[in-house]
Amino acid sequence: MKTLSMKSLVGALMLFSAPAFADSTTSIPAFEASITAAKSASSPGGTTVLRSEIRNALDAFLNDVGYGVDSAERAYLTTRLSDTPFQQSMTGTAAKYFADFYEVNDTLLTGYPLNLYPVTQTPAVLFGATGSFSSARIYEGYIPNGQGVANQQTLGEAFSNAFGPQASIFEPITVRELIGQLSAYSYNVDEVEGAVAYITAISRNSNRLYRTGWSCRGCGAPSYTQGFAIAAVSTDRRFVRMMSVTTYAD
Repeated sequence: MKTLSMKSLVGALMLFSAPAFADSTTSIPAFEASITAAKSASSPGGTTVLRSEIRNALDAFLNDVGYGVDSAERAYLTTRLSDTPFQQSMTGTAAKYFADFYEVNDTLLTGYPLNLYPVTQTPAVLFGATGSFSSARIYEGYIPNGQGVANQQTLGEAFSNAFGPQASIFEPITVRELIGQLSAYSYNVDEVEGAVAYITAISRNSNRLYRTGWSCRGCGAPSYTQGFAIAAVSTDRRFVRMMSVTTYAD
C-alpha cells in the first residue's frame, strides 16, 4: 500500500541526511572551503553567503567521523558566531540558520527529560480541514523547569520514544520552508494553513521550527514505512509539539 504520491516519496527521501557524524580535523576545513566558495563572485549570492550556502557548509559538521558536534567544533562555531565580519557576510536568513544550527547542535550526547503525549483532538479538528494529514500523529510535551532545553539529542530521543522510528537530524527551518514542506504533501490549502497555524502556535515569536525524516520496518505496516516530522519549540525551549506524517508504506 502506498500513501500520498510518488512525488511525496521523492520529497521524503530528500529529507534523509547522513548519520550524525563529526570530526573537527575534517569538518572545519570542509566548512571553510564551502564558505570560500560561497563568497566567490561566481557563486549564486555573489560575495554574500545565502541561507542555502550556509546550510550546505554546516552539513560538514554532521557528515564526517565521530558523533554530533564535538567540543572542538563547538568552540570553532562559537568563534564564528561572534565574528562580526563573518556574520555580516551572510544574508539575514543565513545568519538565522547559523544561529539556529548552533543552538540546537550542542555537544550533549544524552537528552534532557522530554516526554511527548498524543493530543486528544484529531488533525482534522485541529487544522480545520481534512486532507493528506488526517492520519498524521501529533504529540506534545515539556521539559520540567530547570531540567534542560530542547536540543538535537533531546528532540531525537523524544521522537523515537513517542513515534517509534529513529529520526534523522532535526534541521532548522523557516515558516516559509514549513509551508513548502506541507504543501508538497497536501493540495488542500485550508489544511496546510490550518496545520501551519497550529504548529507555529508553539514556537511563537522564536520561530524555532525543525524538520527531520524517518524510516522504519515494522512500524505501523507489515514492511517498510517512511515519512517526515516537524517539531515546534517554545521560546524558552521547554515545550515541544511534534507532528509525524507517513509518506510511504508497503
